[in-house]
Amino acid sequence: MPTNIIMPALELAQETGKVLRWLKSPGDTVQKGEPIVEIETDKVTVEIEAPAAGVLRDVSAQAGDVVPVGRTIATVFAAGEAGAGASPPAVMPAASAAATGAVPTPPVVINAAARESTGTVKASPLARKIAEQHGVDLARVKTASGRIEKADVLAYVESRHGASAGNGTEARLVAASPKARRLAAERGLDISALHGSGPGGAVLVADVPTAGRPAAATPSATRVEAVGVGTVWRIMAERMTTSWTTAPHFYLVREVNVSRLVSWLDKARKQTGAHITYSDLLVKLVAAALVQHPRVNASWKDGTIAQNADINIGLAVAIDDGLVVPVIHRADTLRLAELAARREDVVSRAQAGKLRPADIQGGGFTISNLGMYGVDAFNAIVNPPQAAILAVGRIADRVVALNGQPAVQPTMMLTLSCDHRALDGARGAQFLGALAELIEEPLALIV
Repeated sequence: MPTNIIMPALELAQETGKVLRWLKSPGDTVQKGEPIVEIETDKVTVEIEAPAAGVLRDVSAQAGDVVPVGRTIATVFAAGEAGAGASPPAVMPAASAAATGAVPTPPVVINAAARESTGTVKASPLARKIAEQHGVDLARVKTASGRIEKADVLAYVESRHGASAGNGTEARLVAASPKARRLAAERGLDISALHGSGPGGAVLVADVPTAGRPAAATPSATRVEAVGVGTVWRIMAERMTTSWTTAPHFYLVREVNVSRLVSWLDKARKQTGAHITYSDLLVKLVAAALVQHPRVNASWKDGTIAQNADINIGLAVAIDDGLVVPVIHRADTLRLAELAARREDVVSRAQAGKLRPADIQGGGFTISNLGMYGVDAFNAIVNPPQAAILAVGRIADRVVALNGQPAVQPTMMLTLSCDHRALDGARGAQFLGALAELIEEPLALIV
């Protein structure tokens, strides 16, 4: 039977996802597990894989469309299955047809046979959503296929706009994402006055200016160059703003002696032959500390503290477009060589923009390491909905007290940022103390 491809829920608070681009076209043969579409979530851009092998059909969401979680966006038909053959051609919107020089198929009125048994017009979920946004009666929309799609509704909206303009009335209907409409309403802006950068001129969230600012730039004596941001950067900005303005942060700082950690790294590389890094050692030690202090492996949700069953550790990875956090699942169960291979895999795919949904799901704690950039210490912003994030500075020789005498030893600064709603100072300090002991004496992990 046909297998539906739905908009996935990659986190608890996610309500919608945005289709960035299809990697396969309707009618293409796909294999199970093959990437077929790129989706933008509240965290990152991911590739969705085909849930079954067959022929891709019934694509109802196009690039730029914002779709509710759980809604079907396409279907995969098995070879030889009804529906795996050629799909009816989509009706080209009037504006697109004029731009390409193509002659659109004359639309026809849907007759009674083309209506469902409930008496409603056959239409894709996306077409119904757009019709609802624009106040369009689907019974008045004409289509050549018998089933109303997004293009049919947009063509009808465009024709209504043209008719209104011909009558000398102002009734502009603008395509826009639901979030853009909500933001415009909250900021008291007329969405029809905004210039959309999305497909077909649709207004996106990035097109909605802040309250009190005009939709168009006003020339002034001071020249300011606007730098455009990508999807990942915008998502990072929105999430960090939410975390900073909603989670009460506090910070715990600890300087640790890493002389034994340095020795452990050398031995681990020789014994395993794997490319083990300090990040791998830290993930291993943080996982062990979380086993001892499970309360840190939690989050604040709906007025309660939600405890995570597994120890899944996220690694903050800098990419050209911003910051992403792939997750190493069940880190406490992995041997060092396995952990290093897993880390290398997810980090390389994050930098290549090839993360899968599972790569960013389920994180309970995050490590952000800026030591390779020469940073001594910093305060990281908690990665919601997690309770804490560990900021790691560089390893440097510093003068410390050793057996009552000054000595030069390699040390590292650790800063634990905590969400005070889910974690208090005492529990955070106990966790950081346990982690410091493991770093200063890694053999305790074996014991």
